[in-house]
Amino acid sequence: MMSNGFLIIDEKAWDGATPEQQSAMTFKTLRSIDARLSKLEKRPVIDKCFSFAGGVVGGAAAFLGIKWSG
Repeated sequence: MMSNGFLIIDEKAWDGATPEQQSAMTFKTLRSIDARLSKLEKRPVIDKCFSFAGGVVGGAAAFLGIKWSG
């Protein structure tokens, strides 16, 4: 079953499956993970730069003890 883009296999389905079905479930899970990682890797460089810069600013603020609210 699929939910929010992730392939979710519960223990009951896994335990009741034959080895061939378990192999198919594993394969589908790996394909799902690969597809999601491929999408992340294709993000534009500018998005990655902004994410990095935000992390640097947030890390510096945390290091300096700056509180943004309350």
